[in-house]
Amino acid sequence: MAHEKNHDYHILNPSLYPFLGAVAGFIMLFGAVLYFHGSGPWMMLIGFVGVLYVMYGWWAETVAENFAGDHTPVVLIGLRYGVILFIMSEVMFFLAWFWSFFKHAMYPMGEMSPMVDGVWPPVGIETFDPWHLPLINTLILLCSGAAATWAHHALVHEENREDMKWGLIIAIALGALFTVFQAYEYSHAAFGFSGNIYGANFFMATGFHGFHVLVGTIFLFVCLMRVLRGHFTAQSHLGFEAAAWYWHFVDVVWLFLFAAVYIWGG
Repeated sequence: MAHEKNHDYHILNPSLYPFLGAVAGFIMLFGAVLYFHGSGPWMMLIGFVGVLYVMYGWWAETVAENFAGDHTPVVLIGLRYGVILFIMSEVMFFLAWFWSFFKHAMYPMGEMSPMVDGVWPPVGIETFDPWHLPLINTLILLCSGAAATWAHHALVHEENREDMKWGLIIAIALGALFTVFQAYEYSHAAFGFSGNIYGANFFMATGFHGFHVLVGTIFLFVCLMRVLRGHFTAQSHLGFEAAAWYWHFVDVVWLFLFAAVYIWGG
């Protein structure tokens, strides 16, 4: 009786996943730095595979905890707060790149200023036409977000798992198509990552957003696999709810990128 649980909180068992995640993340980012400086991509890819392994194992444990009844209403509140704080940290991450872009566009400093005679983008930079492929990608991502919302509505308000499944399939397919089009856009860029502040800001801001689209697509794909296995109900669907929040965050960031970097910045 002395060890009987008499509270609504979940006491976690010891786990190696936080340590493994830190190691895999370090290897991936260190490998990315080496790759940017001319080395091969193998260290970065090894770290990326490690991150995927940690994501799979750690989230599988979280799913098992839910089925074991450990996710009480109090625990669910904490999990939701965790997702919200994570998205807020991502907002600040992208805010840094917007800050850098606007700063260099409006307030150049020193003799090595990126602007020549008050011109932005710098002379010699041929920017993308925002009303061609960037606009198509915007519509693709917005339609993907609408499909995710359809899937959420089908589950919560109609308890229609078939519509939820197809909503997720459409959202995932459009997210993958966005990634393909962005890779195509990068391959036709008339400027590079190094040598100018415009290219550095452009590729860091849009590239990190592309990485988030990839992560969000995987997140939605995991939710689709769980739907096919009979997971999620109208009352218990926090995993899918978190994926939908993250996907809408990715949508909103892209709208700001499209307006600020492609239209205003071009």
